[in-house]
This record gives sequence, structure tokens and C-alpha cells, in this order.
Amino acid sequence: MRKSESVSSSSSSSSPEKDATSSSPKSSTFSKLRRKLSPKREVEEKRVLFIEPDAPECGELERVFRYFDANGDGKISADELQSCVRTMGGEITSEEAETAVESSDLDGDGLLGFDDFVKLMEANGEEEKRKDLREAFKMYEMDGLGCITPKSLKRMLSRLGESKTIEECSTMIRLFDLNGDGVLSFEEFAVMMH
Repeated sequence: MRKSESVSSSSSSSSPEKDATSSSPKSSTFSKLRRKLSPKREVEEKRVLFIEPDAPECGELERVFRYFDANGDGKISADELQSCVRTMGGEITSEEAETAVESSDLDGDGLLGFDDFVKLMEANGEEEKRKDLREAFKMYEMDGLGCITPKSLKRMLSRLGESKTIEECSTMIRLFDLNGDGVLSFEEFAVMMH
């Protein structure tokens, strides 16, 4: 007997925005794929994935991998990738699917094994995290200087309901100011956020 698990999918009526921080076709493909797989979309349709009851506990990526592996051979072809993205209401061209597979194919067989798939998703996840960090940094960096100053930090904290003096903000910045210039660059901000 098998137990079933639902994997949700959906479509978005708007076309995905281009990632302003990426310029290569490879990055663009990863961004599109990640957005199309995003669990934050409204549910429009469901596809059932059957998992053997004696199968070891599997994580979210393994469930998605099994869902994409339509023929159950333990590999995802560019066609399977494209078909699944379409089933989920997204759109990815054959060329984009082939590029995604080729760029993450560790053993050169033209297919994505589970490790290849994890590499593809993790690379894209890091890209998304960096983009989110960049957006957060811009909220704190209000003076157009490309860095967070004690004054801009004080202003943002005040907007968030925290009253701090310039001296307190300077102290906070010093904790993560790796080069000692009295301000936080994006890289220093990223270190602070991790």
C-alpha cells in the first residue's frame, strides 16, 4: 500500500521579472526556474506524488525531484524539467531547460541526478538570498553613498519603532565594520545578516 502526498503547483498571470542583478543567461534561467517552483504562489492545481511507505524520510527537494522525474529513472531530462514547469503553470523554453540541465550536470550524462538537482536549486537559492539582502541593504542605505552610516541606521531603526542615538548606531556598526571605516558596506552587511 502506498501513502500519497500532495505537491502543490500553480501559475501566475504576470510574467516573471528579469533579475536585475544577473546578466548571464544561466543566472536568468535559474531565477526563472526558482520563481516557477516557488511555494509562495496560489494553489491552482495539484499533482499527486506516491512515496513508498518503507522509503527513507525524504526532504522537500527530494520530493520535488521525484515529482519532476516523470519516468522514475532517477534522472531528470530537459524535457521532464520543461514538462513539469508547464504542468505547474510556468513556462520555460527547451533552450532554458537544456541550459539549466547542462550547467548543473556533474557527471556529463545530459541528465540531472539528485545531486545535480540539489546543486541547481542551491545555486538559485543563494542568488535569491543575495537579491533579498541587497533589497534590505538599500532600505538602510538611504544617503545614496552605497553604505550604511550611523545616521541612516538611526533613521531606519526609528521607522521600525526603535529609538537609538547616533552613538549607539555607531557602536552597532563597529561590531560588523570589518575594514574600520565607520560604515557598513554591502559585504559587511551580508556578514552581519548571516
